[in-house]
Order: sequence, then C-alpha cells, then structure tokens
Amino acid sequence: MLPNLKIDPAQLPERVIVCGDPKRAGRIASLLAEHTLIGENREYHSYKGKWNGIEVAVVSHGVGSPGAAVCFEELAKGGVKTIIRIGTAGSYQKEIEPGSLVISTAAVRQDGLTSQLVPPGFPALADRHVVNALVKAAEERRTGLYVAEGITLTMDMFYNGVVEFPHKLYQKAGVLAVEMENSALFVISALRGMKAGSILAIDGYADADLLETYDPHTETTQKAIEAEAKIALDAVAAVSI
Repeated sequence: MLPNLKIDPAQLPERVIVCGDPKRAGRIASLLAEHTLIGENREYHSYKGKWNGIEVAVVSHGVGSPGAAVCFEELAKGGVKTIIRIGTAGSYQKEIEPGSLVISTAAVRQDGLTSQLVPPGFPALADRHVVNALVKAAEERRTGLYVAEGITLTMDMFYNGVVEFPHKLYQKAGVLAVEMENSALFVISALRGMKAGSILAIDGYADADLLETYDPHTETTQKAIEAEAKIALDAVAAVSI
C-alpha cells in the first residue's frame, strides 16, 4: 500500500493525470469509462478508468511542490511510467491571455523542494515525447484556444510578502507563465524514470494584484480547464510506455 496515497500499487495504471484540486480530479475522472475511486487520503484522491480504451489514473496532489512531490514519488514507487499534470498558471506575456493554454517544456526551479533533491544546475525538463503528444492533441482537438509552448516558472509563494516577486525578471527572460508544482514533477520524474509533461490553463496575469483581481472561477478559465483535461487524456493515452 502506498502510504500517503493509500493506493494498492496493483490497482495503479502506468499512465496518470495529476492535478491539484481533489474535486477537479473527480470531474476529470468522470470523463473516463468505467471510472472508480481507488484511494482517498488528505489531498490525495485517486481514480482509474479508461480513455480511448487505455487504462488511466487521475490523482490529485494539492497545492505546492512539497505535498505534490509526495504524490509524484509514490506514483513512481507504484510503477507509473507516464505522468501529465493539468493545472492553472499566471501569464507573464501579454499575448497569453486568460483562457489560453501553455504546454510547459521546462521549469525554472525557484521552488524550495528541488534544491533539496538535486544540485543547483540540474535542469527541470519535460519529456519531449509527452510535449509532442500534448502539442499534437491540442492541434487535433481544435478548441479555438490560444496554445503556447515554452518555459514556465515554479515558485512557492502565492501572495506578496515584503520580498518583491521576480515577475519582471522572468517576463524579460521570455518565461511564459508561473505556477507551483512543475519543477518538482520534472525533477522527480527524471530521477525516477518517468516521462512527464504539463499543460496549464491561464487564469490571469501573474503581475496583477492578486488580492484585488484574482478569480480562477471565471467561465473563460473553466473552459480552458475542460479543454486541457481532454488534451492531456488524449496525450497520456497516446505516449508509448
């Protein structure tokens, strides 16, 4: 039994979709044929079912790299081979408007978790086969949404403290968006032999005043989340194990 996910590894498929919100995991799982709950503990809610005839699991990991890393590590211990994260992010580029999608090719490691796992120069890269599968699935879905592909930033903080956010620096460097878990996923997957990727729905601009303007529940954002879920399911089913 995987101790935190509380899943019997024998029930775990080799292909997994992960997301932060347990309720979102349930909604994604409802898209699967023959879906069933296989584990439930804390923020980790796990389901399995079939997509296009391929067995797939959907697992929630909560918010932030440390808790998500527990999920990713235990999925690796359970024999998972391919993992795609569905999430939301704040845009750094004006052309990537709320409601757009971003396929992450790599993550800037500004989280605290991965610095305790690997040396500073170790890259956080998405698997190229997963990235290609996501790009192809997005093209074939013809959602009408703007889809960007490139580097994202992973940070631990969400609201401002007294230390200024480095938004302008990474914006100038061409980073597309900021979120909270990708670098943990990419580093752990590299260490444990999994293929990993991530697709993100943009729910606002990262340099806006979050206390005043942040609303991830708009119809525009929800449409993007629904689209990315189906794109990720297409992709995870298509990648060779």
